[in-house]
Amino acid sequence: MVAVFSIFFTIGCSDYAEKEPRDIDQLFPPAMLGQIMMDGMAYPIKAGAYRWERRDGLGTEIVQTDHASPYQSSKYIEAIHTNSNQKIEIKIEEDPAIKVYLWNENGREKEIKLEDNQIVLPSDNGKYIYEVAADWPNGTISYTFVIEIR
Repeated sequence: MVAVFSIFFTIGCSDYAEKEPRDIDQLFPPAMLGQIMMDGMAYPIKAGAYRWERRDGLGTEIVQTDHASPYQSSKYIEAIHTNSNQKIEIKIEEDPAIKVYLWNENGREKEIKLEDNQIVLPSDNGKYIYEVAADWPNGTISYTFVIEIR
């Protein structure tokens, strides 16, 4: 009886697994993970607001969310502690076009120069809030990370 149950359980589970989406194109909206690389270490970055669309028959399906601003979100994001003038590489799935912004309590302070998906951190000590605006052909996602320079 145990052997028969095990066989049915295994077949049932494998059938279910095959129905799960296998690649990112089948998920809607897709969960595009992002991270920053610094000194050989990877740190996840927090996804926030997004807008995604796809053709659905004769129409277009759109999913859009609103989210707290990067400044507001930063209160709940653990800062990454590092030294000044470090290079950070930004990696996001499916290699979107990205722009990076520095934030303060009033909103976007300025766009940060980006070269080969890398930025250089400031030389002054302090807490810095960054937004990465990622843009794919079918959508956009805003990511946030916080750096604290000692």
